[in-house]
Amino acid sequence: MNRDPIEPLMRTLLTEVGEDPTRPGLVQTPARVASSFRFLLSGYTLNLKDLVNGAIFEEPYSEMVLVRDIEVYSLCEHHMLPFFGKAHVAYLPNRHIIGLSKIPRIVDMFARRLQVQERLTTQIGDALQEVLEPGGVGVIIEAIHLCMAMRGVEKQNSSAVTSSLTGSFRDDDKSRNEFLSLTSHSRRA
Repeated sequence: MNRDPIEPLMRTLLTEVGEDPTRPGLVQTPARVASSFRFLLSGYTLNLKDLVNGAIFEEPYSEMVLVRDIEVYSLCEHHMLPFFGKAHVAYLPNRHIIGLSKIPRIVDMFARRLQVQERLTTQIGDALQEVLEPGGVGVIIEAIHLCMAMRGVEKQNSSAVTSSLTGSFRDDDKSRNEFLSLTSHSRRA
């Protein structure tokens, strides 16, 4: 049986923090952690072209398309602790739309990597800009970071909000204000 190379690393980590990796509650922990990390970091095995898989359709629709309250779960690259929250992703079609389910999949593809929230926000926007060439893309992420809540400053009730705006969302007050208005009630909830 081939063991995941992460397993011996986890056994070493358990020993280094003063645990006994052979005690009954921990015997399977290295395998479970390896499996968990493979899933949590599965975004490295995906690429945008395969993920979109041709789900771009010609459509004359030109008003904002917004997918709101997309759950985001990622790992901070500085401490490998989770951060989680909601993403709001919008675009202004330019003769093409994308299958709506692809937007959360794009969010997951980038979130399932070691990340910082700022880069994650930009990567999502850049990916939609690349595949759709829309009139603009808007992304807002609000997240709670366990690296701030559990250690360091230990601020349990704080969250971070990041945005990435391109095209009309950056340059046109009307588009930007509509996007911010449509997402603001969600962020306050």
